[in-house]
Amino acid sequence: MLKRVVIMGLLLKVKLQKHNTEAHGIKYKNGLHCTTRILQTEGVKGLYRGATSSFVGVAFESSLLFGIYSQTKQSLQGGGQSDVPRPEVIIPSAAYGGAIISFVLCPTELVKCRLQIQGTDSLVPKFSRYSSPLDCALQTVKNEGVTGIFRGGSTTLLRESIGNAVFFSVYEYVRYYMHLRLKPTLSDHSNLTDMGIGIVTGGLSGVAFWSAVLPLDVAKTIIQTAPDKSSTRNPFAVLNSIYSRAGLKGCYTGLGPTILRAFPANAAAIVTWELSLKMLGINRD
Repeated sequence: MLKRVVIMGLLLKVKLQKHNTEAHGIKYKNGLHCTTRILQTEGVKGLYRGATSSFVGVAFESSLLFGIYSQTKQSLQGGGQSDVPRPEVIIPSAAYGGAIISFVLCPTELVKCRLQIQGTDSLVPKFSRYSSPLDCALQTVKNEGVTGIFRGGSTTLLRESIGNAVFFSVYEYVRYYMHLRLKPTLSDHSNLTDMGIGIVTGGLSGVAFWSAVLPLDVAKTIIQTAPDKSSTRNPFAVLNSIYSRAGLKGCYTGLGPTILRAFPANAAAIVTWELSLKMLGINRD
């Protein structure tokens, strides 16, 4: 069920970002209108367009990110364990992890976005549409070269570095203060308390991530799905263009579905990570 919510949220985000920031084509009123339109014109399968590349990218990216963050944080702490969050350790560890995973995310998200903008409402000509994720990747490399599959790479790097610095900062601080307040009074139910804290911290961290970097994600979608390979790859030039047409609201296109997806998806990710560390006997601090 959670996987379905994640995939649908990603699809709606991309659809809204592509259609509602362009000068031409159909505009969606909101996420519900977009969902209804997809069901009417493409059926249920339209809601899961690009699902394969999303599953592959998200699964590998999450394990890699948490691993890099944990190891870098441990190295910067210099062997000393501290319960109190240290921003000089958290921020560079998270930003470094985000920068590394951007090289994995960029090509998988490019394929996902190009598949997801195809549909009845799409301005993409039928003769140039992709039949599968592999077809999309091969056609991109054939037409744009190997660098084409990494279009939007600098924007992805910026989004992941900044976003994960925000994500782990919120996670570490909220977790610290919740443990400080709840642990002494709920010591008899420590496992349930830990899971509850994981849900809250993960959910809030995911919301903070997307609230901070959604404009960069909007720019990335436009850059990666632009039909003209010579179009600008500067995210700030793209955002300036969107702002001049649609204002600040345009830069935050897709915020609703993104936030609705972000809380449960990241809550699940954090709970899974913490439970895995506990089962392996690893101290996350």
